[in-house]
Amino acid sequence: MDKNKSSKLEKISKEVEVEQEQFDVLDVLLDKENHEPIVLENDKGERLSFEQIAVIPRDDVLYAILKPIDKIPGIADDEAVVFWVDESASTNALRVCEDEKLAISIFEEYYDMLEESKPKTTKKSK
Repeated sequence: MDKNKSSKLEKISKEVEVEQEQFDVLDVLLDKENHEPIVLENDKGERLSFEQIAVIPRDDVLYAILKPIDKIPGIADDEAVVFWVDESASTNALRVCEDEKLAISIFEEYYDMLEESKPKTTKKSK
């Protein structure tokens, strides 16, 4: 690889590092005014976009339900994924919730929240 290409790659890499350092997942998840997609990088370095569906706090852990905007193998178009916020690293990170029972219970809590937020209708007596 010539020096010019190597220099450009280093510059892009540094820009991505700075961008990632400036990105605090908690700020994005908790910002009610943010309607932009959440862009995450997978372990292969691919950038994937998600729509934020809900944020669920439970047992001192913040969970986020995110729906992929980009096509992800093994995830249907109408499915979402449960992530948890890992605050143990120097910067907060989103991790996929791999505990299926926990993920299901997070979805159930979300559905309960939706049900509670629906306006109550009362039947009129005749």
